Amino acid sequence: MKELRTEIDIHAPVSVVWQVLTEFDQYPEWNPFITSLTGEIAPGERFRVTLQPPGSRAMTFRPVCTHLSENRRFSWRGNLIFPGLFDGEHIFEMTEIKNETTRFIQRENFSGILLPMLWKQLNTKTKEGFELMNQKLKERCEEQFIFKKAL
Repeated sequence: MKELRTEIDIHAPVSVVWQVLTEFDQYPEWNPFITSLTGEIAPGERFRVTLQPPGSRAMTFRPVCTHLSENRRFSWRGNLIFPGLFDGEHIFEMTEIKNETTRFIQRENFSGILLPMLWKQLNTKTKEGFELMNQKLKERCEEQFIFKKAL
């Protein structure tokens, strides 16, 4: 098993980060990595997600939601063709680290017999996709938080 892990501090409360992260219909407006996420998002439910790592073709698959805990964690598990070939559990976690600042962690645990062949691409292009998404999430959350405070 191998893990990709990225994190970023966002100057907005956890509730704002959660709201932006779970407004899935808004992803095409701001998310350069997860360009589409549709369907019923609830533990045990299958939904559709499209990922586009930088410099790569878009991939659409149907993972199962494994965890959905408001203002804390959202995760899913998917596989290529059948379990054990190439599997991944994608995890988003949020923690308040100080007043009105959230640490956002995006990570994925990969396993399966194809992992050694795919790891280099995952550790470069996919990781870059995580980082791009994190940055855009930060910008969107901070912009919304500043706007709400100004009202």
